[in-house]
Amino acid sequence: MRVFPVMIRPLLLLLLPVLLALPACGDRAAGDSEPVAGSGSQGAPDVPLPGAPPSAHTSADEPNDVHPSLAPPVLDAEAAGGETGARSVLVNWARALELEEYDQAWSMLGEQDKQRWNREEFAALFEDLSEITVAVPSGRMEGAAGSLYYTAPTTITATDADGRPVRYEGEVVLRRVNDVPGATAEQLQWHIERVSLDWTH
Repeated sequence: MRVFPVMIRPLLLLLLPVLLALPACGDRAAGDSEPVAGSGSQGAPDVPLPGAPPSAHTSADEPNDVHPSLAPPVLDAEAAGGETGARSVLVNWARALELEEYDQAWSMLGEQDKQRWNREEFAALFEDLSEITVAVPSGRMEGAAGSLYYTAPTTITATDADGRPVRYEGEVVLRRVNDVPGATAEQLQWHIERVSLDWTH
């Protein structure tokens, strides 16, 4: 009859680590879980609302680090085809310059301006500047030859390497094909057709 207690003692020794671990598992309420990396508001993509003002860099951002991604937000068909859609593209271009995302700003240019400045030449227009601010007030909408145009006055102010104020003034013209039969989805989207800016000190 003494064999049974002797056998139970080694069994208890084997189960002891498991029994000790159970209270630790109970500390977390049912349904709770560890936070997932990248979840929550801090992991949400930085998507600007149409017409939202350009925002400044955070301390973690670096020039041309593609953060935030400045692809225009998705709009419904009516908004995308009107002034809201045009300003969405324009405001994101302005944000790209203010955030020193020159590669992203260059990628939004039309083919004519991409031939005028290659990627490096475009960045060189701004790389020695600091405190860049881009103003893009409301523009005018007009139609011609099956296309819609949105022209906005544009002013870029900054400080050069010697601390002197710098100012670019001109306009940005956006274009999209009007809702004509046979137009492709790309042609129906607003894009920057032409940037005309004059440098002043």
